[in-house]
Amino acid sequence: MKIEEQAGKLLKEQGRTIACAESCTGGLLTSRLTDIAGSSDYVMGSVVSYTNYIKEKLVGVQHETLVAHGAVSAETAREMAEGIRRSIETDVGVGITGIAGPGGGTAAKPVGLVFIAVSGPGGTIVKENHFHGSRTEIKRQSTETALKMLCFFLTKQHRSFSEPLYADDLQIKE
Repeated sequence: MKIEEQAGKLLKEQGRTIACAESCTGGLLTSRLTDIAGSSDYVMGSVVSYTNYIKEKLVGVQHETLVAHGAVSAETAREMAEGIRRSIETDVGVGITGIAGPGGGTAAKPVGLVFIAVSGPGGTIVKENHFHGSRTEIKRQSTETALKMLCFFLTKQHRSFSEPLYADDLQIKE
């Protein structure tokens, strides 16, 4: 079973809805979720928030967060996931922000740096990722990891996610 099918099955079984705020993936996560027949039962919508303006105005990222941490940060990914969940009124929100390349990277924030957050009633999990490859490969790896995180989140509903979790906590292989 494909990971997007597994995520859809969990969402449907739990009667949960989802919305996505995507930056560097350009809507690929939402596309993968909606590739599954019947996904209209749980996918409510998404925003491709490619600019800071859209991150603030449509998704709910605080201006102060963008100034202090930048668009590519754990803090921004968290606010994207939480903000899209609020604005579209879903059970789960996913936020993805990063640098898909081939340009745009710096020593501090290299190409392939992607932050992914999943938010729900129990809290929010955040993961910093360092992907390698072409722009298309980085986008694909980002959505694959986001789907794995979503499945992890949905199977750990009993746990409170009041503090962000990171790669070691999630035990998700890249």
